[in-house]
Amino acid sequence: MASLKEVKTRIASVNNTRKITSAMKMVASSKLHRAQQSIENMRPYESRMTRMMTAFVGSMEGEIDTPYAAVRPVKRVAIVVYTSNSSLCGGFNANVIRAMRNKVEAYKKEGVEVARVIALGRKGADAARKLGFADTGDYTALMDRPAFQPAADIAEELMKQFAAGEIDRADVIYHHFKSSASQVLTEETFLPVRLHEAEEEATTPADYIVEPSREAVVGQLIPSVLRLQLYTALLDSLASEHAARVIAMQIATDNADELLQELTLTYNKTRQDAITTELLDIAGGSMQ
Repeated sequence: MASLKEVKTRIASVNNTRKITSAMKMVASSKLHRAQQSIENMRPYESRMTRMMTAFVGSMEGEIDTPYAAVRPVKRVAIVVYTSNSSLCGGFNANVIRAMRNKVEAYKKEGVEVARVIALGRKGADAARKLGFADTGDYTALMDRPAFQPAADIAEELMKQFAAGEIDRADVIYHHFKSSASQVLTEETFLPVRLHEAEEEATTPADYIVEPSREAVVGQLIPSVLRLQLYTALLDSLASEHAARVIAMQIATDNADELLQELTLTYNKTRQDAITTELLDIAGGSMQ
């Protein structure tokens, strides 16, 4: 059995750890509140823009001429992954990294070259470099201070590479924030844009009056929606990260509370045994 000093030292250590996890939970809760407001404010706008594109494309007759919808044999792909800069958020990073590895392996088995992995978040960048992708980009600051323009620049870069034929497909892996208790790992195709699905979803085509031309509007609308998709995924990932960290720190704090109860009980039992032993020694000595 451990001595009183050892048990007391462990109680102090667990108590200090509990203070840290409790403080981290409070910080994560504050960040979650801001991130949740951001994604809830952005989603209606992004959804409305997507519906506008869906309705507009569905109202057009004939083939739609846009370089971002070109379907060709997939030989080179790019993958965008969203992780966090720090850990202590449960399986948040591990799930994204596992999905990235599985996707890379699946493409290799199909004979498709993964030309580039764009990792937003230090954990994803470290994992991508271990897989042999050196040019992952440095977006650690973006995860700490999310902004639209850097995300739009990434979208622009992918669109240029796709239009130039340097890549034939671009995928996105991130966590979709449903609620504080639910974050869904999501894998989506970023490029090419699936306009045929958009046409099927447009059940009530509208008769638009377009200036200067339908082609000019499509040329502006589709890139705008693509930029918005990457930024919305960024906000989704950030809200999911903070929610996962809140849950992880809550579980750690609860475990610390349970361990403190067990250690306190052990300390009291050990102390009582020591007192009983001393009393028996005193009683035995007095009888002699």
